[in-house]
Amino acid sequence: MKAQHTALIALLSLSLAACRKDEEADPIDLDYSSASDHARAENAFNDMLAQVDKAVVDNGLRELCDPTVTFDTTSSPRTINLDFGDVNCTALNGRTRRGRIHVSYTGRYREVGTVITITPENYHVNDLLVQGARTVTNLGPNSDGHLQFDVLESGSVTASDGSWTATHSAHRTRTWIQGQDTDMILDDVYLISGSGSGVNRNGLPYDVAITSPLRIELTCPYITQGTVRITPQGRLDRIIDYGTGSCDGNFSVIVNGHIFGLSIG
Repeated sequence: MKAQHTALIALLSLSLAACRKDEEADPIDLDYSSASDHARAENAFNDMLAQVDKAVVDNGLRELCDPTVTFDTTSSPRTINLDFGDVNCTALNGRTRRGRIHVSYTGRYREVGTVITITPENYHVNDLLVQGARTVTNLGPNSDGHLQFDVLESGSVTASDGSWTATHSAHRTRTWIQGQDTDMILDDVYLISGSGSGVNRNGLPYDVAITSPLRIELTCPYITQGTVRITPQGRLDRIIDYGTGSCDGNFSVIVNGHIFGLSIG
């Protein structure tokens, strides 16, 4: 009887040890760093293009944090330089910027074949350092008559204290669905589709696929709608949901059935 009791205790101990080992080897994966870093990089690069759009319109759209803009229309390609200064300025929406954005372009924005290259120099948005480049090529109208643009981007965002850097690359199609027939930018709306990849702040690579087009409204500094699937290497998918149209900078990330509410800030 004593031998049976000892054997039972040994068996239970082995079972518990095996359970603990399994739990340690397969913890619940709730990390959303890849999704959060991607959302911030996506927003920073979209913001950079929005500033270029604003810089080429008249002074009626000037605000407290507009840059000094210089044009060179004699060079080939032509250039635009936006200078926000070396000290943070605060826009009416509360977003801070400093640094410079350099733009080269081969023709007018609406002309088929025009290539626009946008490169930041010591450019910060809300103290995040934005580095890299974005190239936009006018593909002409689609079957619905909406102008489409091929967008290639590669770059990174770095924390203000330098404690982390997240890299980001993407190949997108940008479709101009509203405001194409006016000279204003306040009525411009775009839908973004495509895919990409990146490496989050912890060094983990991930793949990106836009599963529902991202809605970009030039009156809002944030993505207002759409969903993105993030697949970190060796992990389950993360889903970024930008909501249903509110301009608030909020988004949610779904990981392993858990929902995290986040903000671009």
